[in-house]
Amino acid sequence: MLRAAAAASAIFPARFAAAPAVAAAAELRSPLLRVLGTLRGGRSSVLLGRRARFCSNSSDTEAAAAEAEAKAEDGTVAEGEADGKASSAIVPTNPQIEDCLSVVALPLPHRPLFPGFYMPIYVKDQKLLQALIENRKRSASYAGAFLVKDEEGTDPNIVTGSDSEKSIDDLKGEDLLKRLHEVGTLAQITSIQGDQVVLLGHRRLRITEMVEEDPLTVKVDHLKEKPYNKDDDVIKATSFEVISTLREVLRTSSLWKDHVQTYTQHIGDFNYPRLADFGAAISGANKLLCQEVLEELDVYKRLKLTLELVKKEMEISKLQQSIAKAIEEKISGDQRRYLLNEQLKAIKKELGLETDDKTALSAKFRERIESKKDKCPPHVLQVIEEELTKLQLLEASSSEFNVTRNYLDWLTVLPWGNYSDENFDVHHAQKILDEDHYGLSDVKERILEFIAVGKLRGTSQGKIICLSGPPGVGKTSIGRSIARALNRQFYRFSVGGLADVAEIKGHRRTYVGAMPGKMVQCLKSVGTANPLVLIDEIDKLGRGHSGDPASALLELLDPEQNVNFLDHYLDVPIDLSKVLFVCTANVIEMIPNPLLDRMEIIAIAGYITDEKMHIARDYLEKNTREACGIKPEQVEVTDAALLALIENYCREAGVRNLQKQIEKIYRKIALQLVRQGVSNEPDQEALSVTANEETSSGDVAAAKDEILKDSAMEDASVTNNIINRASEEANEVNLANEAVVHEVHTTEAPKTDSVSEDKDTDGAKEGAGDKAIEKVVVDSSNLGDFVGKPVFQAERIYEQTPVGVVMGLAWTAMGGSTLYIETTRVEEGEGKGALVLTGQLGDVMKESAQIAQTVGRAILLEKEPDNQFFANSKLHLHVPAGATPKDGPSAGCTMITSMLSLAMGNPVRKDLAMTGEVTLTGRILPIGGVCFLCIPYSSLALHFFPYQCA
Repeated sequence: MLRAAAAASAIFPARFAAAPAVAAAAELRSPLLRVLGTLRGGRSSVLLGRRARFCSNSSDTEAAAAEAEAKAEDGTVAEGEADGKASSAIVPTNPQIEDCLSVVALPLPHRPLFPGFYMPIYVKDQKLLQALIENRKRSASYAGAFLVKDEEGTDPNIVTGSDSEKSIDDLKGEDLLKRLHEVGTLAQITSIQGDQVVLLGHRRLRITEMVEEDPLTVKVDHLKEKPYNKDDDVIKATSFEVISTLREVLRTSSLWKDHVQTYTQHIGDFNYPRLADFGAAISGANKLLCQEVLEELDVYKRLKLTLELVKKEMEISKLQQSIAKAIEEKISGDQRRYLLNEQLKAIKKELGLETDDKTALSAKFRERIESKKDKCPPHVLQVIEEELTKLQLLEASSSEFNVTRNYLDWLTVLPWGNYSDENFDVHHAQKILDEDHYGLSDVKERILEFIAVGKLRGTSQGKIICLSGPPGVGKTSIGRSIARALNRQFYRFSVGGLADVAEIKGHRRTYVGAMPGKMVQCLKSVGTANPLVLIDEIDKLGRGHSGDPASALLELLDPEQNVNFLDHYLDVPIDLSKVLFVCTANVIEMIPNPLLDRMEIIAIAGYITDEKMHIARDYLEKNTREACGIKPEQVEVTDAALLALIENYCREAGVRNLQKQIEKIYRKIALQLVRQGVSNEPDQEALSVTANEETSSGDVAAAKDEILKDSAMEDASVTNNIINRASEEANEVNLANEAVVHEVHTTEAPKTDSVSEDKDTDGAKEGAGDKAIEKVVVDSSNLGDFVGKPVFQAERIYEQTPVGVVMGLAWTAMGGSTLYIETTRVEEGEGKGALVLTGQLGDVMKESAQIAQTVGRAILLEKEPDNQFFANSKLHLHVPAGATPKDGPSAGCTMITSMLSLAMGNPVRKDLAMTGEVTLTGRILPIGGVCFLCIPYSSLALHFFPYQCA
């Protein structure tokens, strides 16, 4: 509104007319105008006889129309008021203005129109616009301007856009009348340009009743201010405060200054009511507060309302000034800092203390490549020189500069021709491999062969080895051990789920945020050109819209191609022939054939029970005990416990689950020891260093260390047959029994442990060392207290195998397993030979049963020609564990044996198990593989492991 009023002063020029000398003399006697005159420098005496009209939000075309209208009305002068004051600022052009008792109602959507101000509005209702044009032609160019009320439930302070205006234009008659405020302004229509109408406010009106609906015409009453005393001190003080506030605003806002100066130059009669209207009109208050000023007829109350609005505007002006000052200070500070930095750079450059960024970067890159010039390929050196020359020609602020800088950074940081010294000592390699892994003779033998060939040749070539086997057999750790045995750097990256070729071959440099592939990142990370690279989970490669990573790996893993491996980002050939690639996979069938053809497969079948025992005892238990902070003399896990743990809880091929179970045991032991008051102090040397620095605290620490040493020695000397207090009170353990085992779930343990902890706290001074910490022993009898109930149970259900029952061998996800095949006779009669199958058998296994019946019938006919068992017996063949799906061809010989045992009435040996596919002619085909093991839960001497997992 402030800007609108300022613009109005420039658009609608004032119209001046000479006033009588008597009026000028009367105005000089007005104290109000003398005070207002000070706002513009005391020029009020020259401008007292002039009058003006003001408007807001108008255009140049409206200014021309208003100027023409003003010239036509320049000769009309209103008579002075009864008290001798000068004529009003708004001089009526129509002598019958008092007779305007019925006017067309114009809705104002944004702000009310105050007397003495112009306002342009847009009339979209063509019928209403035509009525205004007709009224202007009849010299009755007046209308009523009324502010539109807000819709119910809306906030007047929130801008709602043009939807509200559209809804107002759609209202007619009674609906529109309800949306208009009762008090408005009698406005003169000064000009009409298209659908734009310029209004000039004259006096206040109040709607009394509706005359016509379309266009809305209403009867009005002309409102006048209530009588007031011009000499009233309160009114004078309020008006002076308004003027004083306006003067304060002049110092902070040039926009307000333009408004006030223009108004004081052109107003003819600046009395108290006009002062209140002026302050409210140019303020930025919302429309409801302005409407409240318009409706107020009491001059004092109107001045008071205006004073509140002007005060608020002054605070806004101060806030605006502070914001502008803060922004200006920030901008000037940043500019000053920038100029000083530039001057500092120029001074340092002149003195030779510092070079610019491009020179420093070039020097850094040249220094990097200087030590590698003899080993770096010539084509790479040529590319580096070209890029360095290009870098000097580019501006530091350009995007191409950053791309070139990053490219040179990668080119110069790679280990061109830098190879680590390999160790070809076979005995050293054998020692390291045996230290890290138990068994795995095939893998170790292949690595030793590789080292032996390298020793005879004097150099080694890169190879691609693929370790395949089930999870948890140590494929990844084998790769790390190989790198340590060969004295090579180790780098691992997983390609499981990889679906982007750029991860292998890199991105093009034209892309934003481009990066080289994994192999270039590997060479930068390890710093040598002959590392050992472990590509994990190569059988789980993905394939997406960005290409096929398996095809991209062909160039990387092919010994004939990786001599000149080309990364998309570097775009220069890289020699990877010295890199030893080790891949891991769970199922080699998932690897694409072209990629599988380039790798040497080494199968890791898993670990048998004996190997798991050694691994658990020599590796897993030792590492877990150290990780839990438990001393060897504080715990003992027997071989029987480890054997039961392997057989009843961890039958999988790997040892990962075995490690989890051992960690679970030691965590429970650690909790039990802490409850008993054990506190194993870690680093005794650190405590002694602390004692030397702080004497007083050092004495206490030394005494504590001595106590712990004595306690540890005492614990080591105590026999394994010590009885804990809880078991002694319960009389549940005999003194002559074996080692006493502490159970974690004993209810008395917390009480005993708390007492023990208290005694250990005061032990050194009071000599309370009579209670020794008891050693925890884990045996097969109490293994369930640490790891829960067994997961697997023994599968032998017959002590003596009955007639028609034979034990077979099967393959499961856990490795080998045994199962029974049972056959019984359901019905016997002439020609009733039939076969019923149950046990959730697959199609292949059902076909094997039909073949078994045919072959068994032929064998029985050959051995006992008179035996009509198969012809006259209805047989029922069942494979127990009916909830487990079963399928495969290898149960043929087992089914034949079961049927013949029933037919001949002879039971099968109890220590016999069999497997193998049978042909229709009675031939048994070779099986996948058999591993001779000792199975403790069964007296069998056979355990089946197929080569698929071997």
